[in-house]
Amino acid sequence: MTTVAVTGATGKTGKVVVADLLDHGFDVLAVDIATDGGERGRTAGTDVPLLLADLTDYGQAVDALSEVDAVVHLANIPAPGLFPAAHTLHTNLAMNNNVFLAAAHNKLSRVVWASSETTLGLPFDVPPRYAPVDEDHYPYPTSTYALSKVASETTAQHVADWSGIPFVALRLSNVHVEDDYRLVPGYWSDPHLRKWNLWGYIDARDAAAACRLGLTAPVTGAPSFVIAAADTVMDRPSAELLAEVFPGVKLTREIGTYETLLAIDRAREALGFEPRHSWRNTITS
Repeated sequence: MTTVAVTGATGKTGKVVVADLLDHGFDVLAVDIATDGGERGRTAGTDVPLLLADLTDYGQAVDALSEVDAVVHLANIPAPGLFPAAHTLHTNLAMNNNVFLAAAHNKLSRVVWASSETTLGLPFDVPPRYAPVDEDHYPYPTSTYALSKVASETTAQHVADWSGIPFVALRLSNVHVEDDYRLVPGYWSDPHLRKWNLWGYIDARDAAAACRLGLTAPVTGAPSFVIAAADTVMDRPSAELLAEVFPGVKLTREIGTYETLLAIDRAREALGFEPRHSWRNTITS
């Protein structure tokens, strides 16, 4: 039985990742800097151990990963604009560098970690060069948050080379839980509201599945994958939206009516990733 540490385990995505791993037979150690209201030393609603650790401190990162086989690293400041720009860059880099080096020190078997769709050029104030946007539309950071992810992808590549440990970066789209879907109809009247990420999103349950698949996929080195839902948040055809909002951006291939403009082909091929959840199962237009 593989024991997996999940950092950022009490966060929006982390909670779902912990639950998914448990459902699939993994032992889990939850790691976060804040409690989620569970009993002392336990994650809320489960018997999962909760270790409070500040991962900006290397020693605490080493200790946190000392008795696990792999790590799903989600702990970071989760978006630009929440803190001063320099603080976001420094904090995320410290956490990522420490976790990566601690994983190598402890000889873990795998590191799966949350990179970001922002590495691809979001919020697309400058239009993308083409669509669907894929892994080759990189690097194009437009904030220190995105820069922290780009720099960390470079670090992951080198630590993977040094250690022989596979590092899997998931360039997650905007994570939605079911309650977030009530907001989706509010996007439909103005296609510019969500143009910043080409109307993309990812259901937290599918993000969790991608994390789990990343733990076992037959990959080497430090590959990165776009992780998004199979569709957009809009009730209009994707090609029509692109032509209206980004008229100079060409499609590189035919796409389905509501198909995502954040290409997930490589994640499908390399990880076996297949998004199974959509707002369309919850909200009707």
